[in-house]
Amino acid sequence: MSFCNTIDRLIGTNRKRSLVDGYSFSIYAKAQSLPDEEWEEANGQANFFLSKKYLQTLEILHEDFISFRYILVYKNEQPILATYFQINDFTADVFGELLQEQLQEIQSRRAKIFEQYLDHNKSRVIMRLVTNGNNFVSGEHAFVFHKSLSRTKAFDLAEEVTDVIGKSVKLRGKISATLVKDFNESQVPAASAFKDKFIEFSVEPNMEIRIPEGIHSLTEYVGSFSKKYRNRAKNIFKANTGIQKRELDLADIQKHNPVIYRLYEHVFEKAKFKLVKLSYDYFTEMKRRFEKEFIVHGYFRENELIAFGSAYVLEDTVEAHFIGFDYELNKELESYQNLLYNFIELTIEKKKKILQLGRTASEIKSTVGAKAEPLVCYIHPQNTVSKLILKPFISFLQPSEWVPRNPFKEEAETT
Repeated sequence: MSFCNTIDRLIGTNRKRSLVDGYSFSIYAKAQSLPDEEWEEANGQANFFLSKKYLQTLEILHEDFISFRYILVYKNEQPILATYFQINDFTADVFGELLQEQLQEIQSRRAKIFEQYLDHNKSRVIMRLVTNGNNFVSGEHAFVFHKSLSRTKAFDLAEEVTDVIGKSVKLRGKISATLVKDFNESQVPAASAFKDKFIEFSVEPNMEIRIPEGIHSLTEYVGSFSKKYRNRAKNIFKANTGIQKRELDLADIQKHNPVIYRLYEHVFEKAKFKLVKLSYDYFTEMKRRFEKEFIVHGYFRENELIAFGSAYVLEDTVEAHFIGFDYELNKELESYQNLLYNFIELTIEKKKKILQLGRTASEIKSTVGAKAEPLVCYIHPQNTVSKLILKPFISFLQPSEWVPRNPFKEEAETT
């Protein structure tokens, strides 16, 4: 029996298979099948985005168009590493849009043939992307490991199970590429197996705010800015005069969900790379299952919802999540920058130390005090299509040039 058929038969069972150096693993296709205590033990860092409850919710919401795989790695029967994968199939029209400009720069005959292929097969699945990590959030959420395991060994084991998944899901079609995301650049071990076997590339940095000691309100936070940025903030707040902010409970989200989702789509359609789209019920289900952790604020003008912001409130951190607003109204109301300040206010009110603002709009986020954390990803092309588009794909995801701003008094710009 082939290795791939053996792995496929073992999915969803408790049977362990050998990995390397005395380690073993179990593989699951459904989060509900994960053994609670063993998964939690491996998740020694208590990563919310790798908790069984969160993963099960994410899977239920998106299983119609994303496949999931979960792996527990053991050492002498002790669970020491937990990781999971999202498997997406992409049609030709997605990559036709993504690579339109890049393909024009490729002069080879092979690229022209591929471009013609895209034009004539827009609805055909041409690429399967296996992602070790979470396509819905940025940051280090690919795997977690027990404190007894070194970071270098954890990366090596993660690379081994990534190879296992790559082989096993070939049963349902050819894999085009394996993507591992996202890691803080300074935290990747120098001898990581990913560095040897995958192509490393940089992506937009994660923008993070650390609330200064002694700050107890948004007013105090802005008060620590230089005069230039205090005045800027005052103008932003003034533009939002007349807008009412309300925290939405489950009933509110259910009532306003059509508008919430439409506003989310406005932002999604402007995104640089539209890899995955939220399910229509995402906001209601996350609030239903994570009433305390998942916060949604609505912004109303004359009782009409014109913007929203969502966030996860975790142990020490607030994780800014999906937002939505009308781009035409944004010019008048400074909706986006007011959303950033409201995330800061939420972090202070919840007495948390760190606000994660995620990727994109780095320069604007730096004007409210965010600092950049460089991120790297790893990718491994596995067929002709992915090898052809890999260079423009990576180029497309490279960080754009931007100028960091420092709004605080002690860090104020001299210009």
